[in-house]
Amino acid sequence: MRQKRAKTYRKLMSLYSMSFGFRQPYQVLVDSEICKASVDHKIELAKQLGTVTQGEIKPMITQCCIHELYLQRGQQPAVDLAKTFERRKCNHREPIPGDDCVASVVGDSNKHRYVIATQSNPLRSKLRSIPAVPVVHINRSVMILEPASDTTMRAKALMEQQALTSTSSTEKAILNSSSTSEPPPKKKRGPKGPNPLSVKKKKVSDSLPANKVKADQRPKEKRVAIEADNEGDADGSRKRKRPAGEEGHGAELNVVEGESSTGSRKRKRRRKGTSSSIANVNSHSEE
Repeated sequence: MRQKRAKTYRKLMSLYSMSFGFRQPYQVLVDSEICKASVDHKIELAKQLGTVTQGEIKPMITQCCIHELYLQRGQQPAVDLAKTFERRKCNHREPIPGDDCVASVVGDSNKHRYVIATQSNPLRSKLRSIPAVPVVHINRSVMILEPASDTTMRAKALMEQQALTSTSSTEKAILNSSSTSEPPPKKKRGPKGPNPLSVKKKKVSDSLPANKVKADQRPKEKRVAIEADNEGDADGSRKRKRPAGEEGHGAELNVVEGESSTGSRKRKRRRKGTSSSIANVNSHSEE
């Protein structure tokens, strides 16, 4: 089978599967005429039916069609072929013609989802008026799957329209409950709060005293020196270091005892040469 034809048949069977519920293995109902045609053209009927339908199949035949083959002379190969297929009960007590038997089995809606393989032109024209009935026939030793009939396409469009417009019982209950219930309250629109990510954090100065903040903000070396000075003030003995240039000259700065209660100190500075001048005056007075 050519690729283009196989693609067409695959699309056609997918239409029957999706719209009308056909499933694999497909039930293929054959009649006596196509059995005779397959023997004449030397066609493997079951294999070709699987190729045309693009899937697994289950070939079936009615008892009336087999009886029709028995009545014809020289059709033993066709009878042997028909016996290999599964028997489909048609519930006819007396045998009737094969076309009428197949038409009665299919019915008005093909509820059992049969694929009909027949060579009878009257039966094929009758099946085209029934929706969802795939028809297969042999044309010059080539098996052909007929395109979907107009009745089938109208039934497909009607089913799609009903699926879009119809509502189930649960959907109706939901719609009724939503219509009777009160509408949800509207949200009040107003000024929103600030973005928490854009708000600045509180400063340390807001939570600490001013003097402590200033002391904490000073460099570490200055804070250590200030603490040492405060300790010296508490003891009452504070001395100032002599400068490096005044060593050996007798110059020093002493803190005068008797400080006032306010912590103020009086300093007395001795000048150079005062000690020597006092000694000379004392020596002259003794003489």
